[in-house]
Amino acid sequence: MQLKKLCAAVSAALAVAGAQAAQQETASTLADQQSVAVTIYNEDLALIKDTRRVTLTAGTNSLALREVSGRMRPETASLRSLTHPGALSLIEQNFDFDLLTPAKLLEKYVGRDVRIIRMNPKTGVETIETATVLAANNGVVLKIGDRIETGLPGRIVYDGVPPNLRDRPTLVTELQSGRAGSQTVELSYLSGGLAWKADYVAELNAADSALDLNGWVTLTNTSGTAYPNARLQLVAGNVNRVRDEMRLAAKASAMRAAEAPAARQMTQESLFEYHLYTLQRPTTIADNQTKQVALLSASSIPVKKELVLQGNDYYYRSSVGGIGQKMKVGVFVQFENREAARLGVPMPKGVVRVYKKDGAGNAQFVGEDSIDHTPKNESVRLKLGESFDVTGDKKQTDFKRRDSTMRWSYVFESAYEIVLKNAKKTPETVVVREPVPGDWTMLEESASHAKVAAGTAEWKITVPAEGSSTLKYRVLVRY
Repeated sequence: MQLKKLCAAVSAALAVAGAQAAQQETASTLADQQSVAVTIYNEDLALIKDTRRVTLTAGTNSLALREVSGRMRPETASLRSLTHPGALSLIEQNFDFDLLTPAKLLEKYVGRDVRIIRMNPKTGVETIETATVLAANNGVVLKIGDRIETGLPGRIVYDGVPPNLRDRPTLVTELQSGRAGSQTVELSYLSGGLAWKADYVAELNAADSALDLNGWVTLTNTSGTAYPNARLQLVAGNVNRVRDEMRLAAKASAMRAAEAPAARQMTQESLFEYHLYTLQRPTTIADNQTKQVALLSASSIPVKKELVLQGNDYYYRSSVGGIGQKMKVGVFVQFENREAARLGVPMPKGVVRVYKKDGAGNAQFVGEDSIDHTPKNESVRLKLGESFDVTGDKKQTDFKRRDSTMRWSYVFESAYEIVLKNAKKTPETVVVREPVPGDWTMLEESASHAKVAAGTAEWKITVPAEGSSTLKYRVLVRY
C-alpha cells in the first residue's frame, strides 16, 4: 500500500511539474517576427532564417517558436542570439507538427476519460455521462458505465488540450540564457514545402526571325505557414543532398490563385557553382499559395527557325518492306543567350511557351518546350511541334549484305529515297538528319551531305513552293 501511495504521489508530482512547465513556456508568434529570409532551392528545399524579438529569464527557459514551417527538418534547426552572441545554450528541442483537429484531439484521449453531453430530442433536457475512450481508429469506441458504444453519441467535452497537440507547427526549445530580458534571436532551418520553377513566355514576330521573351518565377508554398514581408532569394543549380526516406508531413494539395506578377525583375549573381537570384523588394509568401515574380525581360531576340526530318538507325541493318514511310517534319526555333542577341543572362530551367499573332492581331499558342539551366553565351533550342504543310516520305530502295574481309564483322549496303513536299506558297529548307550506325561510307547521293557527328549525316534540302524535292543516297555500313 505504501508503495502504491508513493507511486501515486510521484505521478501527481510529475503531472504538476509538467503543468507548471507548460504554464512557464514562453510563446513566440509571428507578431514577434522582426524579419524573415527565404532561400528556395530546386527540388523542394528551402533555407529559412526567422528573426524574432523574445523575452527570456536568466537560467532555464522553454521557448515555443510558433508558426514555423510544418515541413521543417528539425535536425537542421539552429537558434542563436543576435543581440547577445553566446548568451544561449541549447539543451533540447521538440518539433510539434501534430496539429489540433477534432480527430487528433480524440486520438490523444485514447485511454482517458471524457464527458458526453446528450440531449433528449423530445424534452430538450441534456444529460452528462463520463466515458472512457477505448479507440479512435476509423471511428470512436467508448466505454460508458458497463456498456460499450461506437460512434459519436453526442457532444464530447475534453478536460484540456494535450501539450504536444498544437494549433500551429511549433518548435519548443529548452535552453539556458545567460541573461534576463529582451533579445533578438535568429532561428535558421531547412524545410520542404517550398518550391520554385521558371516559366517563360515568348512571342514570335510575323517573319519568325525574332521573339520577345519574358521570364517568371513561380513559387509554391505548402509548408504550413506564411512568410510575411520575406526577403526572397532563389538558387538555380543542382545541389547535392542526402535523401531522407522519412517525410515529416505530407504535402498540402490546395492552392490559391496566383497573385499578379511583380513589376520589378530579380537580380542575379554567382554563388559557388550555382546562380543566386534576389528579389529587390520584400514579398509575402502565404501558406497554400502560388505566386509569380518577374525574372527577366528581353525584346527582339534574333531567332532561327528550322524544319528537321529526323531519321533512325535501325533500318541500316536489314531490309525494310513497304512502299514508303510517312515521316513528320519537326519545327524548331533557336536563339543565342548572348548580350549581342539582347539577352545574355543565366536562365534557370523551366518551360518556354511560345505564341504568335494571327491575322487579326490575337496571340495564339504555337508550342512549348522545356529547357535545362542555361548559362550565358549558350544556345536555347526549342521544339515547338511538327509542320502541317511540309511532309516527308521515305523508302528503302535497295538492301544487300556484302562479304566481309574480317571474321565476326558485318557489312551492309542500302539505298534510300526521301521525297519532301511543301504545300506552302513560299519555299522552305528542310534539314534531313540521319543517324547512320557503325563505320559508314556514303557511296552515292543526289545532294552533298555534311558529317556533323561521327554517326550522323545531314543534308539541307530546299523544297520549292507548292512543290517537292527528292533526296537519294546509298551508304555502306560496317559493324
